[in-house]
This record gives sequence, structure tokens and C-alpha cells, in this order.
Amino acid sequence: MAAIRLQPEDPDVSQARAIAAADLISDDDRSVAADSWSIKSDYGSTLDDDQRHADATDALSVAALRAASDYSSDKEEPDAEAVTSMLGFQSYWNATYADELSNFRVHGHAGEIWFGAEVMETVASWTKSLCTDICQGHLLNPVDDDESGSVEQSCKDLISWSVLDIGTGNGLLLQELAKQGFNDLTGTDYSEGAVDLARSLADRDGFTNIKFLVDDVLETKLERKYQLVMDKGTLDAIGLHPDGPIKRIMYWDSVSRLVLPGGILVITSCNSTKDELVLEVDNFNQRSIGTSQEPGTVGDQEVGRDPPFRYLDHVRSYPTFMFGGSIGSRVATVAFQRN
Repeated sequence: MAAIRLQPEDPDVSQARAIAAADLISDDDRSVAADSWSIKSDYGSTLDDDQRHADATDALSVAALRAASDYSSDKEEPDAEAVTSMLGFQSYWNATYADELSNFRVHGHAGEIWFGAEVMETVASWTKSLCTDICQGHLLNPVDDDESGSVEQSCKDLISWSVLDIGTGNGLLLQELAKQGFNDLTGTDYSEGAVDLARSLADRDGFTNIKFLVDDVLETKLERKYQLVMDKGTLDAIGLHPDGPIKRIMYWDSVSRLVLPGGILVITSCNSTKDELVLEVDNFNQRSIGTSQEPGTVGDQEVGRDPPFRYLDHVRSYPTFMFGGSIGSRVATVAFQRN
């Protein structure tokens, strides 16, 4: 996994200096950080493989030496030497969205669209097609008939689908989904500035039905479950934290509780391939089944318990290129269904 490494500092320099630097990130620094996200393909990584594996090894080594309580939050910065990438810290996003909110108020600019507008539009239109196929019976229906009536009734249109976008940023993906016919839309982000910007943009653009909430997906306070959960870059950012491997485990535990049985999780990543995401879900499924079968747990009484998620489909229309003998793509969008 490509990473931004901070330069070593004089040991006499205070920790406050390192924290302040994270809050004073320039636009050039953000561009470099964004460019550090590796190019991957369905056939594996095409760039920065050695660095990505080295970073993962370093993070796991640090994790083995820390107490469990050290993983509870990323609200405070660790020592500079442990930083995997600025994009893994809330302070980075707070500074980013403070700038973008100010820029919106002065100039009316919407701010950065992560992965670009073309990818965002592709994700929205592809997701609509996926849900339509489900409604028409080409794929499994995500709605429990006992709770929501017949397939025909529940899938008459997309208005009835409950949608959650985690790490929504400026909320423009939800606006694209609204254009595709979705109506019950909620966006969450742990940066209050991002939520303020998303609300301002939605109000300006006439999407007053979209709800935005401040919420950290790793410590979510949401009690509702959703038929469709979207993630465009959030898992990537979580993985760039020095404790990324552990935080990714926390991510799957949390997200699995946010998707309704039969519901859909759509992840868009520029730092994991389709095959890597499928493998990560397989590992989560195995952990979940193993935990449920431990003596004394409810799952221990269940025979043949289904894994939490199954692979459903992925976007095949992203542009590809040749690099080092492999066919590469900068982005992967993969859908999983909650069992």
C-alpha cells in the first residue's frame, strides 16, 4: 500500500509540532497524498506492491506491541514515525473540509470529488442497474418478504430503498443516486465540516430530502439498518491509518450491522482490487462463522450458518491499461449481499 512517510524530526521537537502540521496541510500536500493511493487491477496490484506489503508488515508489527486500548480512536495523532498516510487521520479530513467549506461559502465550489466525477456517475448508474436487476428477479431480492410484502410490491421503484453513504464527504454521490431515482438517502461522516458542506451543497442543489449526520462508522451510533450501503473511499482511508489492519476488522464488524439481511454493500476502492476485496470479505466471513461457533455463543446452536456476506457483482466498465505485463485499472467497485 503506497504511503506518505513524514521526514524524521529532531528528537527535541515537541509532539505539538507534528500535530499542528497535520492541521496545516497544503493543497499540494493533499494532491501528493491522494496520488499515493496505488493503481490496482482485477489481477492484483500493478504499482507499489513492495511498499504496500512493507507498510502492512510495519503496521502489524506495531499492532502486536500495543495494548488493545490504543486502538479505540484515531482522534489523537500517534508519533510521526508511525504515520502511514495523512489520509488515515481525522485531522486531515477536518482540515480538508474546513478549507472546502470556506471555499464553498466564498466561491460556491463543491470541492474535491474523490476518484473523479466519471467514476462517481458510473457508481451511481451501475448501482441503479444492480438494484433494478434484483427487483426484476435476475438477482436475489434484498427485501425480506415477511416484512415488506411481495417482490413486485417492494421493488416497484427505487423510492422505497433505504440508502446509507458512509464517509459521505461532500455528499455528491448521494445527489447522483437521487438523480437515479433513490429517495430515502442518508449520508454520514466523522468530520463535522464534511457534513456541513454536504448539507450546504444539497440545499443549494435542491436535494433537501437527503439527510446528513455526524457519525464514525468504526464507532457508529446508528441503530437503523439499510437496504443499500455505499462506501466510496472510506475503507481506503481507514486502511491508510497506522492501525489500518485492525481498523479494517472493526470496519467489517460495524458495516455488517448496518446492512439489512438481503441488503447490498457497494464498495468503491482505488487501493484494493476486486479480488482483494472479495478475499477480505471471505476472511471476515470466516472470522464471523468461527466466532459464532465458539462454545457458549448463540451461533454455536446454529448448524450450517450462512456467512455474513457473499460476492454479488463488480463494475467491468472502468478504463484499463497495461503496466508491467498486467492489465490495470485505477478503481474497483464491488457489490456484496448481506445474508
